[in-house]
Amino acid sequence: MLSKAGLAVIDALSTGREVTVAELSTETGHSRAHLYDVLDELLATGLLTEVRGSNNQRRVRVTDHQVVEAYRNLRSKLGHVDWVELLSPATLRVCWFLDEPRRATEIAVRLDITRQGVHNAMTPLKHRAMLSPSGPEYALSSDLLPLLTFARATVRHDHRIRVREIAPSATVEWCDPKRALVRVQTSDDTTALQASSGWELTGLARFQEYGLQFFLAGEPAFWYARDEELTPAEVVCHTLVLDNDSRRISYAMLLIEELNIDRSRLIETARWYNLETAVDSMYRHLREGFETSDDPSISLPSESEYTALKEQYGVA
Repeated sequence: MLSKAGLAVIDALSTGREVTVAELSTETGHSRAHLYDVLDELLATGLLTEVRGSNNQRRVRVTDHQVVEAYRNLRSKLGHVDWVELLSPATLRVCWFLDEPRRATEIAVRLDITRQGVHNAMTPLKHRAMLSPSGPEYALSSDLLPLLTFARATVRHDHRIRVREIAPSATVEWCDPKRALVRVQTSDDTTALQASSGWELTGLARFQEYGLQFFLAGEPAFWYARDEELTPAEVVCHTLVLDNDSRRISYAMLLIEELNIDRSRLIETARWYNLETAVDSMYRHLREGFETSDDPSISLPSESEYTALKEQYGVA
């Protein structure tokens, strides 16, 4: 996650200036020795670029990276706020979940921290009236969408850097501060992730573990969620995030039936992926009859298509 010193550098350079390390040290209050480490990290991750001035002196400026652009937008919309002082890595992580009203306990579980840790991270936002409390739940105020965008760009950047150190062709399809769903484009990258700690096959490639094996067009998807079990409910959601055409939905429905996945548990999991409506429609399709979905974006199979697929794979 972007450190306080890293954010201070991005803030100082957000206007597009090109400066020396000495100038940055004066402006940010961080020592040159510390800044050299910070700058090396920001350069390596693509947020900064550098040139050599007279006497081979380092001069740095920000790039057009999406994290930088998101911060610039935040500054342009809400420039009266001292974001460097306000935002810590912990606060940025918590902001990810404040797009809608959520309880501190719920966020704590997702981040695997204490409830007090969530409240500590939200305290700077509370003091500046940036949260909209609704009973025991909290969300960012409606005018703070640029902050949510910046927090999410920063988190996605972290995951992108993590996976591309192993698999250069990887793209992040979904993430939150602790978890990431990625695709890769080459067999070498598939092999590299399979051999790496913390990464697991998911989506259709995971179905074979449950006795269902499908032809994969292209490389499999991978899931990063260190120290967490990859559940069948997550696999269903990953399948739908990666592709929600009628064929993939049919495969997900097969897995639901084959494993008798609990409806309430799957819908709770689907909520984090904005898939509650799709999953609820799938269950109604299975339990209450094959009717046309009320949501045109959900491509549910016909009864004959699904029955033929069940027979093909021997799902009772």
